[in-house]
Amino acid sequence: MSREVERYGVYLADLDPTRGREIAKTRPVVVVSQDEMNRHLDTVVACPLTTKRHPRWRSRIQIVCAGRKAEIAVDQIRTLSKERLGRRLDELEAAAAAQLRRLITEMYGE
Repeated sequence: MSREVERYGVYLADLDPTRGREIAKTRPVVVVSQDEMNRHLDTVVACPLTTKRHPRWRSRIQIVCAGRKAEIAVDQIRTLSKERLGRRLDELEAAAAAQLRRLITEMYGE
C-alpha cells in the first residue's frame, strides 16, 4: 500500500546519498507532484528547502516553514521515493503554492 502524501505538504526527507552540488542530508521538502500521481506512484516530485537564503536568486522562493525562515530551491527539484519521506512538518500557504507553480512553469515549461 502506498503512503498518502499531499501536494504542497512539507515533509522531512532523507536526501542522501547525493552527487556533486545536489542538496544533501535530511531536510524538509515540499511535494509538488499532483495528488493523483501521489496516490498511485511510489515516488513524488519535490523541491528541497534550505535555511541558507539567496533572496536575489530567481530560482528560489522565500517562505516561513514550521516557524522558520526558509527558501524553496526550485532549481533542485527531484523525484524521491516515498520511502525517503518522514513526518509531515507543514503545508504551503495558498499564495506560496501559487508562486511555486508559476516559477516551476517559468523554469521548466515551454
